Amino acid sequence: MAKQVKTDRQAVVEQMRSQQKSAEKRRGLAIVGVCSVVALLIVALAAFRPIKNWWDLRQFSNVAIDKIGAPASVCGKETTKKATGNQQHVSDGQAIFYDDAPPAFGEHYNTPDPMERKLYSEGDRPDLGILVHNLEHGYTILWYDETVADDSEQMNELRAIADKFAGTSNLRFKFKAVPWLESDGKSFPEGQHIAFTHWSIGGADQDPAGDGQVGVWQYCTDVSGDALNEFMLKYPYMDSPEPTAT
Repeated sequence: MAKQVKTDRQAVVEQMRSQQKSAEKRRGLAIVGVCSVVALLIVALAAFRPIKNWWDLRQFSNVAIDKIGAPASVCGKETTKKATGNQQHVSDGQAIFYDDAPPAFGEHYNTPDPMERKLYSEGDRPDLGILVHNLEHGYTILWYDETVADDSEQMNELRAIADKFAGTSNLRFKFKAVPWLESDGKSFPEGQHIAFTHWSIGGADQDPAGDGQVGVWQYCTDVSGDALNEFMLKYPYMDSPEPTAT
């Protein structure tokens, strides 16, 4: 009788062990399944953004830059200010304070941002000291604030504009669109969400005294390829302290 009880007890233990192993196997398969789904979602999300951007930009593929966004009337008149900082390089990473929002000239870091990239977001924008060096080389920089960054339609317009300047061999395409961040300093003038800046060598039409370089600004309420086109025709890359440098 005692032997029978012992045998029955062992059978129960073995059954419990078997059930536990089955449960652990099911949990393992469930974990693998969940991980696989998460991995697929990550891959899908990573692929989604480029595909969506491509889809959104299709509408602009055959549209001239001056037809993208709002008309030039959303922008005010250009303003200028005597420029300083030509060839005044400071060590990379050194703190630089710019009086203007955004800067159009000033001392800057040793190396400019390469010409390849045309559009930046908050997470990957170069430091201001790098971008000011680009201005010295004749770039026009379009700065956009948080209002534009949160507007999907205007960001699509910015992507379309940046796409028109793709390439590195044509120096007329010295252009960058970058965010102006709260941490950069004071805000744009009230109601303005876009700014164009250029570092000009000056002249009778920019600097009444005709005796030096000037920074040029133009503020807009909305993205305007029309206004940008006019601005870059008026202030081309050759109108800069170092136009042949990239």
